Amino acid sequence: MSTTANTTSTAALSAGAIAAHCAGSASHVAIEVVAETGSTNADLLARVATLPGPLLRVAERQSAGRGRAGRPWLSAPGASLTFSLAWRFRRPMRNLVGLPLAVGVALAETIVGLGVPVRLKWPNDLLRDGDKLAGILVEMQSAPDGAVWAVVGAGINLLMPDRLEQDIGRSVAAAPWLAQMERNLLLATLLSRLAAVLAEFDDTGFAPFCERWNALHAWHGREVSIVDGGRVLQQGRAAGVDAIGRLLLDTAAGRVEILSGDVSLRLADA
Repeated sequence: MSTTANTTSTAALSAGAIAAHCAGSASHVAIEVVAETGSTNADLLARVATLPGPLLRVAERQSAGRGRAGRPWLSAPGASLTFSLAWRFRRPMRNLVGLPLAVGVALAETIVGLGVPVRLKWPNDLLRDGDKLAGILVEMQSAPDGAVWAVVGAGINLLMPDRLEQDIGRSVAAAPWLAQMERNLLLATLLSRLAAVLAEFDDTGFAPFCERWNALHAWHGREVSIVDGGRVLQQGRAAGVDAIGRLLLDTAAGRVEILSGDVSLRLADA
């Protein structure tokens, strides 16, 4: 590892180098690395009808990266990891509700294991010291043969140049410790855990991940608001998630369960 905290590893991303570092759980995943694309999620969604198996697509830069509800994901070359993984499921689409949360568990547990303390914000963000470090976007599509494919996209901030933070317009987190890692090894480590979790999720659903997610819950016991288009739909105390991935909210009228959809979760005093 480099000992310079404000620079990323200079090793170029390479499909072969990533594959060489992968554990057995990801040995069947094909890997592509491109210098630039619009959106790795969009790239893979356009190809699911012809994919023979799981495929990881990594871009040094995404010019049209997206988060939930079409929000832009801004990044700078070398300052983040942006990738998508296409995965075929045996489960019907209606049984994949908790998938973004399971992906969050996979990424958070991996990053914590690499020495960076992160927590999970429902349904699909990783926070460090209260600010967003990484975002997850899961999009699903049925192939002509009836198979259900999920494209799991992730963007992880390694460094946060001042100009990029100004463009984003809010305080965001970075992980300079991860930026010192050899990036091919870092990606292989994330992919190996993610592939293992997706295979487990296909077998079991979200229930076995529920306790693990709640152990990493950033806002447990905090007063939060459920917001849709600027309108507050619910307010209450965040009590974790249930066995299918719904947010449990303790309100004045009792406990309610919230499905993600396009709603946003915010601290009530933010």
